[in-house]
Amino acid sequence: MGLSTLGQAAGMFAVTNIDDLVLLAVFFGRPGSAWRVVAGQYLGLLGILAVAVVGALGAGLLPGAAVPYLGLLPLFLGLRAAWQVWRDRGADEGGDAPEAVGVLQVAAVTFANGGDNIGVYVPVFTVAGLGGMTTYIAVFLAGVAVWCAAGLFLATRPPVARTLARWGHLVLPVVLIVIGLSILIGGR
Repeated sequence: MGLSTLGQAAGMFAVTNIDDLVLLAVFFGRPGSAWRVVAGQYLGLLGILAVAVVGALGAGLLPGAAVPYLGLLPLFLGLRAAWQVWRDRGADEGGDAPEAVGVLQVAAVTFANGGDNIGVYVPVFTVAGLGGMTTYIAVFLAGVAVWCAAGLFLATRPPVARTLARWGHLVLPVVLIVIGLSILIGGR
């Protein structure tokens, strides 16, 4: 596989994961979460890739009709986060720092948010063959590192960091709920 495949893989990763940048910035804005976000992002992508590879190899693990239901994961997590914000609404403003996100929480959101990507990856992997599929997977795994660096960069910019510190507890539930609903409604 040549540079053409590398470029196609990089372009496909960027296009299918652009929405992750905002989510990553929000996750990285939570104190003490950096390694958990990176680990969760990789774990979620590995789940997406595993399903896409199995699908490309003909097992048909995830039928197209099931993809929209992946939106239930971020929707549930968003509603849970919103409940926590509502429950803590009267708490002291100078109280505890926001809770760090967990690896499995990030992985679940990444997997659910990437559920529609499976529909793109399966036919491409099928046509690319084993060698091409390996190249795509390697590029996607490298892409996660780039995406995490970009999300961390955004989260650490003073204006973004101030905004996340002030409003991040509200932004996370909204982003997760919007992602969940968009997957549920926009599914096939």
